[in-house]
Amino acid sequence: MSRLQCNYAFFVYDDKCYAINIKQLQITSLYGGSLEFLFVVESKDDPAYHAVSRLIAEYKDKLEAKVVVAGFSTTCSQKIHNQLIGVKKMHKDSKYVLFLDDDVRLHPGTIGALTKEMEKNPEIFIQTGYPLDLPSGSLGSYCIYEYHMPCSIGFATGGKTFFLWGGCMMMHADDFRQDLYGVVSGLKDGGYSDDMTLAAIAGQYKRLISSPPVAVFPHPLASDLSFSRYWNYLRKQTFVLESYVSKVNWMMNRALFASHCYLSWGFVWPYIMALVHVVAALRAPYSEIVKDASNSSSGLKLVCCLLICTLTELVSMWNLTKVEIQLCNMLSPEGPKVSLGSYNWGLVFIAVLVDNFLYPISAFRSHFSQSINWSGIRYYLRDGKISKIERENKLKYTDLGGKHLHGRRTYPAKSSLLGYLSIILAQWHQPKKYDV
Repeated sequence: MSRLQCNYAFFVYDDKCYAINIKQLQITSLYGGSLEFLFVVESKDDPAYHAVSRLIAEYKDKLEAKVVVAGFSTTCSQKIHNQLIGVKKMHKDSKYVLFLDDDVRLHPGTIGALTKEMEKNPEIFIQTGYPLDLPSGSLGSYCIYEYHMPCSIGFATGGKTFFLWGGCMMMHADDFRQDLYGVVSGLKDGGYSDDMTLAAIAGQYKRLISSPPVAVFPHPLASDLSFSRYWNYLRKQTFVLESYVSKVNWMMNRALFASHCYLSWGFVWPYIMALVHVVAALRAPYSEIVKDASNSSSGLKLVCCLLICTLTELVSMWNLTKVEIQLCNMLSPEGPKVSLGSYNWGLVFIAVLVDNFLYPISAFRSHFSQSINWSGIRYYLRDGKISKIERENKLKYTDLGGKHLHGRRTYPAKSSLLGYLSIILAQWHQPKKYDV
């Protein structure tokens, strides 16, 4: 493969973790192009640094990869800082850059499929994918699942979308080299959210964001995902609306803020009124006043209509989830099967109500506080950009993936971390980087 077709796979460690999901490296089994893996960490104190270093040392003759220590961010979020440092370190002939979060579980043919789409349609500015959250059983995990479901809108628009998921983004490497549309400067100079910033740039310059059907990834949520961790995640998501890179971006965020708050509480309010009508109907036999008021209203009919709408919504969510699960199982036939039977649809309904009720509260708090603590780092905004960064002395884990997040510093055993990769490497010999 020629140098111009070299691709650059970039794994971003935006949260500290004690376990590495090495299954994502299974892409080498189906993709025959040249790949460069950069594992970017904040510092050598990050547990991911030692685990990845051991992996690379074990397979240094078969795996083209290296660890990049990005250092601490001073002008933007740590994740964006990691990404931009990785971009600087990429090979000069790399044609594409793929940003991946550390807990993304790729399918064997994901990178090949994404690259093929980019080659087929050069007008694509960004290719993205979306997580299929697998709730762990807690209410917080179901709230995360419900929050991410609207991202699947890309499946209904022929792959064209205005949503971006920062966990998986493929772009042209030259866009970063040339700072096209201010991509680098917009992220570096006070940028907080990588996906929202890039989506705003794409919208401002009318560039195409694509989401191919193969880019949906199973995402098991942490078993200890408590409600407080969900609330912190929701705060992080609403805080995004307070950051912006331009006047157009500010107007878009304000529109999203207003519409989301209106629709969220507009969704919850009918259930509150339905509860009032049901309580009134139950109390009617014991009070003439309540009985007369209940008889003169059509409250119970509206409750029945709301019930029908609720069942329709849950069936729609069930069907969409089923399709995505079937797709994931087809794309990764060698992996563990994802099952729809693990979902508790009663908790899904409660999560829908909780999430829509709390979103406006979180949005208003983000608006008036202008600060957020994520992964032990507190960011302060001023005029839509990060103006101040404070770090805690202790490690704090706030990611969502099903990984070992707490306890003493440990590293995955060879059988669990490296065994799978050794099988793949035995089945397929990866070409040397940048072979002509």
